Amino acid sequence: MMKPFTVRCLIAICAAAAGIWILAGWAETSSQVQAAASLRPPSAFESIQDQRQRSIEFFREAGKVLLHQRCVNCHPAGDRPRQGDDRRLHMPWVQRGQNGFGVAGMRCWTCHQEQNIEAAKVPGSSAWHLAPASMAWEGMTLAQVCEQIKDPSRNGNRNLEQIVEHMAKDDLVGWAWNPGSNLEPPPGTWKGFADLITAWAESGAVCPQ
Repeated sequence: MMKPFTVRCLIAICAAAAGIWILAGWAETSSQVQAAASLRPPSAFESIQDQRQRSIEFFREAGKVLLHQRCVNCHPAGDRPRQGDDRRLHMPWVQRGQNGFGVAGMRCWTCHQEQNIEAAKVPGSSAWHLAPASMAWEGMTLAQVCEQIKDPSRNGNRNLEQIVEHMAKDDLVGWAWNPGSNLEPPPGTWKGFADLITAWAESGAVCPQ
């Protein structure tokens, strides 16, 4: 059990972080949120006769989500997550740690709970953590992200079916469409994104060049 002093310190850290986020303009206007583009459904690509090309187009459409800041912020190139719609480095100065859940004394769950804490502008979802370093998307092209997603040596040893399962059912993925604090969600809906990833996998999982 934590000592009262330790608990007070952790609360103070989270509160200070929240203040920094607010002062830095972490919350965006509601009009920006509403301006998020939609995703075309898989049916929009039925006219493409070549299956390989159709598969590529499925992934390109899904890529509007994959390369959105809600996703890239948690798939950083370094050991610090990014935050906000401007993708600035996370404050306080947290680090990835060995398993993506932070380092001792500054675990992700110290501030990030099971759901968003709107009063403090702190997002939350089950098992909040960084993606593995091998799954960094920051600074990568969509073609590179695609190849990485399919590579078991970099994607957590997942096969294609498990990748689809992760994209369609992991709560942390779904959080992106409910980020709170007027943060911009990715285009479309979680289901629409999952449908595109499923269609991509079923059509051969072909990557753009």
